[in-house]
Amino acid sequence: MKPSHRYFQNVQCEYFPCHQGLDPAEFNCLFCFCPLYFLPDCGGNFILRQGIKDCTNCTRPHRPSGYDEIIARLRDEAARARGADLSASGPDEPREG
Repeated sequence: MKPSHRYFQNVQCEYFPCHQGLDPAEFNCLFCFCPLYFLPDCGGNFILRQGIKDCTNCTRPHRPSGYDEIIARLRDEAARARGADLSASGPDEPREG
């Protein structure tokens, strides 16, 4: 894959590739820290260890399709949050911020 806003690779990283099972030529480092980590149901393959996600076996952000999947999920979560925000403040009440 060619570097772009959707793809970045850092083969100089001491951890590269940080997850096994993917073709190193297509390994995407763009989401080195997954933006979905803080979602209870992120859709990835993780194990909870003392309340902390262990994402060692998750390759979702590093697959070629990972960018599109993660951006779609972030858009869904943002829309859900906006809907909750709007319904909480009511239609005629000004919002702070």
